[in-house]
Amino acid sequence: MREIIIATKNKGKVRDFEQLFSNKDIRVKSLLDFPELPEVEETGTTFTENAIIKAEAISKKFKKIVIADDSGLSVDALSGQPGVYSARYAGPNKSDEENIQKLLKELEGVPQAERTGRFHCALALVIPNGETHIVEGTCEGLITDEPIGEHGFGYDPIFFVEALGKTMAELTSEQKNEISHRANALQKLVPLVDKLL
Repeated sequence: MREIIIATKNKGKVRDFEQLFSNKDIRVKSLLDFPELPEVEETGTTFTENAIIKAEAISKKFKKIVIADDSGLSVDALSGQPGVYSARYAGPNKSDEENIQKLLKELEGVPQAERTGRFHCALALVIPNGETHIVEGTCEGLITDEPIGEHGFGYDPIFFVEALGKTMAELTSEQKNEISHRANALQKLVPLVDKLL
């Protein structure tokens, strides 16, 4: 059975990948299986660069196939911020709630029509012989004035998906998995994995 390491400690992301590969005779491991590993420093200026840095570092260490993702929210009225700093927008040890509050404060007075943005996901797949493959996915939306909904994580409560008339945090996990940036990227990853493996 082939083994793929997902370069994340996020249980939600690990679940997504386990579902994706459940019928492919692939065993999924994650960084949760290697608690002794030091954090890989994400020094890239784009989601793609960070995904590549993580995937290549872990693949080099274990000589295995590795998939890493870097994702976040880019808001047009803020020149693409928070971007690669999405998880630590309000500071290195801040919560989702604090990140949301900072973003809403920065958007005070910006009219609804100009509060456009997108979630972006870059996935890097590294084969131990040195090949690196990239797939990306996005999901367009509007930033609300206040958090709405109880599901999801991160910026989901303030990200309004116009096509569904709801924020990401109001969607079921099944609905979110049909339209999210990660779902879009994962759909492109499947044929790539099939071809390479």
